[in-house]
Amino acid sequence: MNAAKRLEIFRRLREDNPDPTTELAYNSTFELLIAVILSAQATDVGVNRATARLYPVANTPEAIYALGYEGLCEYIKTIGLYPSKAKNVIETCRLLIERHNSQVPNLREELEALPGVGRKTANVVLNTAFRQPVMAVDTHIFRVSNRTGIAPGKTVLEVEQKLLKFVPRDYLLDAHHWLILHGRYVCQARKPRCGSCRIEDLCEFKSKTSDD
Repeated sequence: MNAAKRLEIFRRLREDNPDPTTELAYNSTFELLIAVILSAQATDVGVNRATARLYPVANTPEAIYALGYEGLCEYIKTIGLYPSKAKNVIETCRLLIERHNSQVPNLREELEALPGVGRKTANVVLNTAFRQPVMAVDTHIFRVSNRTGIAPGKTVLEVEQKLLKFVPRDYLLDAHHWLILHGRYVCQARKPRCGSCRIEDLCEFKSKTSDD
């Protein structure tokens, strides 16, 4: 895919959604961090249901740590893999209190040192909360990048690196959100909605099935 096509793709995505953001509900950087940890292999809708119960009761490192493992599990037990996530969240809260004055760090290395925080989670926080030009590649972004030809790659890291290289600079800060939303609602896994896609004429994917 050439640079002109990429530029037009992101121009249209911005035109349709000028101020994209995550669909996770949060009111602070700490709430975002916990929500992203909980969202691994879970839907944003499911996470939002759980945090809607949790955050009015505990939405600081001290408050969640005070709940303890069992207490936290009661709020997040509807989320997949909740036992391991609860352990990671409790330990993350402890480390934030002890090492970071209860503040979420804005450095990748410090974020990735927290339990349950991998490269993708760190990138989401760095981009969404701290507005750093990084790219969190999840299953949706990996699929869209490969299908469309925007940034094809065999691994998540390869796609991430290509996106950082190929996405036009003026669109880089919000590209993560545009691509994830496009993958979630249009370029879906089993049956992409090519007929109603804003960038169909620019896409290099040839679907065998169509909504037409």
